Formats: sequence, structure tokens, C-alpha cells
Amino acid sequence: MRRPETLRIAVLLTAVVAFGPISTDLYLPSLPGIGRHFGTDAAAVQLTLSVFLLGFAGGQIIYGPLSDRFGRRPVLISGIVVYLAASMACVIAESIEALIGARFFQALGACSGVVLARAIVRDIYPPERAGSVLAYMGSAMAVAPMIGPVIGGQLEINFGWRANFMCLLAFAAAILLSVIGILDETNKRLDPSALAPRRMLGNFREMLASSRYVGCLTAASFCYSGLFAFISASSFVLIDVVGLMPDAFGLCFSIMVAGYMLGAISAGRLIQRLGLDRTMLVGSCLTAFGGPLMAIMAIIGMEDVKAAAIVVPMMFYAAGVGLVMPATTAAAIGPYPEKAGAASSLLGLIQMCIAASVGATVAHILDGTARPMAFAIAACGILTLGAVLMLRRRG
Repeated sequence: MRRPETLRIAVLLTAVVAFGPISTDLYLPSLPGIGRHFGTDAAAVQLTLSVFLLGFAGGQIIYGPLSDRFGRRPVLISGIVVYLAASMACVIAESIEALIGARFFQALGACSGVVLARAIVRDIYPPERAGSVLAYMGSAMAVAPMIGPVIGGQLEINFGWRANFMCLLAFAAAILLSVIGILDETNKRLDPSALAPRRMLGNFREMLASSRYVGCLTAASFCYSGLFAFISASSFVLIDVVGLMPDAFGLCFSIMVAGYMLGAISAGRLIQRLGLDRTMLVGSCLTAFGGPLMAIMAIIGMEDVKAAAIVVPMMFYAAGVGLVMPATTAAAIGPYPEKAGAASSLLGLIQMCIAASVGATVAHILDGTARPMAFAIAACGILTLGAVLMLRRRG
């Protein structure tokens, strides 16, 4: 039987990792409304997502080495405090520019969660077991983006878009109190030189010289980019093009998340049975199926008839993401137990930068149809499969 304290820590880490998805998914139904409130276009509103992702990526590069030097617990607490302050700034923002700036700092705080949760899991478990734990955490974490748009849609309809950020503020306060009361330090090998520029660059150079690390990084980046293309554009497509109400959009988004949850739950078992590499292959095949299927539906104009033409293919893609992400993360970080923070930081930085670029590009080329979003997701799915096949060939 799993020890109660181990289960408690796993639940807490799942909530900590949820900072990222809940911060993007909760307010998705409000994106068109934010545009109308500030009198701006979709591209400007989408910057609140892309800037968040860039901040989420940039902050990761320092949180890992900081936690290698000072420990996971104090660095995580500091990150949550930053998130709290930035969430309040989002609540009181009086212009789209102010909201974009506040979202950047909100991301700087939020990214501490994913970096340090991955590092803490690596502190506690060996690589194969870490992959399964990350998968199960991912399946539980999917509850946040599953219910986030549903709750966000209701908040948007009844109270307006600011209520979403007030909800995030309350969530962060609860997590901060839980971390202070529950989490002990897990980094037993503090590295006094972890923040030395030469040491940091040397660590990153070592990782980028590893074909396996780069292969896992490439697969994870393409896989997540397709998911973020959907996150950044789906509200405009499903609400403005298909004609759904914000609460109906939340339900459709939850169907996609259900696919991710199914993939993540399956990954927990498949990694133990098939290993990391074969699990990546199964997941990448699903992304290479779901993405092109959505593109075909978009080409023939099915999105004008049924939202299912978008949501069902995306459910297959998301299931693939649920398989690929924990396997690539565990495979990339596993060989570096003494610098798990740095390995996690570099992985997150590059992955998020690529995804932010894809999301911003899709937002700027939206043409009143689902085609730009669908083509981007299809390309990412195919590239994910290609990266995994190349990784297996080199392996």
C-alpha cells in the first residue's frame, strides 16, 4: 500500500503542476469577451496566452539551477508568491497592455511549479518509476483543464472575465499554504556552484550534446506545440466560427482534455510494460492520426456543421500528448539525477518557446475558418512522430 505521506505529496505536486494549465484554460472562454471589453482584435488578446507561455519558458531556465543550489522548497514558495502578486495585477488591469504584462509575471511565478515538481519526482524516484509517476500526475492534473473552461465559461457569463483571475488568486493562496505546511526539502545534494554561469552553460551544453536528450526535447516540443495551437485558437474557432456559447465551448474543451487524461492514465501502465521509447511511439502515432484528421475535416468545411469535426480529432491528438509527454520528460531528465533541476529547466524553456511561437503564428493567420489551427496541429503531429522515429533509429 502506498504510504499516506507519499500520496499526499503526489496530490500536492499535481496541484502545483496545475498552475500552468489552469492559468491558460480557465479564462479561455473569456478571450473573445476580453477583446470586446478592451476593443482589440484576436491577435492582441492571444498575446495574453503567448506572452504567458514565453514567461513560463523563460522563468524555467533559472528555477531549476536555483533549486539545485538552494533547495526545491524555498524556491517553490518564492515562485508562488510571485504568482499571487501577478494574479492580483490581472484582476485590476485596465488595458490589454496591462493585462499582457501582468500575465508575463504570472507565468514567471507559475513555471516554478512544473520545473520543481519534475525535479522533486526525480529526487524521489528512479527514471522508469518517475515516468509512471509523472504520467499518473498528468492524468490527475488533467482535471484542472477539464473543469477549468467549464467553470470559466460560467464565470464569464455570470460575473465577467475578471472573475477568472480572482479564482486563480484564491487557488494560488491555497497552494501556498499547503506547500508551507506539507512539503519537506527533497534535494539532498545541494550544489553550491549550480548558479555559476560557466557551470550552468556547461550543464546545458552537456545535455544538448546528448542525442537522446535532444530527441526527447524535439518530440516533446512538437507534441506540446500542437496542443498549444488548439489552446490558443480553439475559443475563437469554436465560439466565433462554429457559434458555440462560452459554456458550451468549455464542455467541448473538456472532451479534448478527457482524451489527454486517458492517454496519461494509459502511459502510467504502458511505461512499466513497454518502456519509455515504445510508449513514445504509441503516443506519437496518435498525434500523427488526430492532427491530419482534423485538417481533412477543416479542408472539407465540416467545422461549419459540427464542433465534433474539431473536438474528436483533437481528442485523439490529446491522448497522444498524454502518452508522449511523461515518457519524453522521464527519458530526458533521468540520466541527470544530480542536476535534475537544470535538465528540467532546459527542457521546459525550449519546449515552451517553440509552442509560444506556433500559437502566436496561428493567431495571426486566423481567417475565419478552422484551417490555420488544424493545419498547425496536423504538422505538429506528423513532426512528433518523425522525431520519435529518429530517436528510436539513433537509439
